[in-house]
Amino acid sequence: MFEGGMIMEKKRILLYVVPAFLCMAGMTILILIWQSACQRAVFTQMSGFCRTLLEENPELETEVISVLQGYERGMTGNSFLSRYGYEAADFSPKMGESGYPLLFSAGLTAVVSAAVFFLSQKEKQRIRGKISGLTDYLERINMGARGIDCDGSDCTGILLPEKEDEFAHLRDEIYKTVTHLYATRDAAERARESFAENLANIAHQLKTPLTAALLSLQLMEAKTSNPYAEPVRKQMKRLNRLEEALLSLSRIDSGSLHLERVPVDVYTVLNLAAENLAGLLEEARIQVEIPDCGSIIFPGDLEWTMEALMNLMKNCLEHSPAGSCIRCSYSENPLYVQILIRDEGEGFAEEDIPHLFERFFRGKNASEGSVGIGLSLARAVFERQNGTLTARNITEDGRTAGACFEIHIYRN
Repeated sequence: MFEGGMIMEKKRILLYVVPAFLCMAGMTILILIWQSACQRAVFTQMSGFCRTLLEENPELETEVISVLQGYERGMTGNSFLSRYGYEAADFSPKMGESGYPLLFSAGLTAVVSAAVFFLSQKEKQRIRGKISGLTDYLERINMGARGIDCDGSDCTGILLPEKEDEFAHLRDEIYKTVTHLYATRDAAERARESFAENLANIAHQLKTPLTAALLSLQLMEAKTSNPYAEPVRKQMKRLNRLEEALLSLSRIDSGSLHLERVPVDVYTVLNLAAENLAGLLEEARIQVEIPDCGSIIFPGDLEWTMEALMNLMKNCLEHSPAGSCIRCSYSENPLYVQILIRDEGEGFAEEDIPHLFERFFRGKNASEGSVGIGLSLARAVFERQNGTLTARNITEDGRTAGACFEIHIYRN
């Protein structure tokens, strides 16, 4: 492969060197022809002058030959004829005497120059075509076009050429990289499907005993008062939330979760999320502030967006002191819609921030009933809607003034 590339590189160099050499040779021939023409013209003029002079004055033959011999030895700086009004141009060769060789040389030079230009343009077009083909191939891969694999017809013409050229090694490396990426992706998809299936199985396995335990608890409470019933009920609710979250995650991982793309008003979905948490907010004596910033709409799924926002608000609720406020704000620009949800609590532990959206992660300040899935589920929902979700602390006057979730939902 390397030797073939070196050969093609040498050929490409010769493609430019040979025309350039021909052009220089043409210029040299032009100079030599012009010099020869000038010499013939001077010889003809001198011969004519001497003939005329000797025909009229034969006795001057000895003197004329003597002068010619002195001319051969070199007579420079002689401007005798200028006193009679003659200039050097009056004795220059005329076009009729030496112009045709000059025109021939000029034409040869023009043809060689045109050939160099044509060949260089042809080479540029060839290189642009190769680069365009590789670029198109990579663009189709980025768009998820299957069929461009080991036996794909689209791949053969681009990555497996019949003859070697300077792009052969690059094509070979791209082909091997793409093949490896497809194999890695397929393995990751199989692992994800397996994980989603296991999550769904675990959730279904939990559902039946949970339902039976809740019914037994209700029957026990109906017959007699038991001080342990309430703690058990709280734990059962926690397990029920875990089962629902596992089912949601399994649907997202398996790709079976269908999200609608309908116009969603930010102010409306924030209020719906807060209303669904009204009981918890009232119990914790925490308010939610949602200003009306005008109609800002993005394409998304209303129900799942509300679910994701509820998880974020609930996280803020669990880490806010009584009497505080959860503040929401939103805005838009040509690129995305931005939603901010912040609380007035102690903020995140700095070492927890990189792991907040990992599944089953419970941070340093996690509440007792947390199962570590809500934030992961919220991020997955927004990412499925062409968005991002990040978390950070807010500082005021050098101290942490609360935690903030920042959502960007991109328009395209």
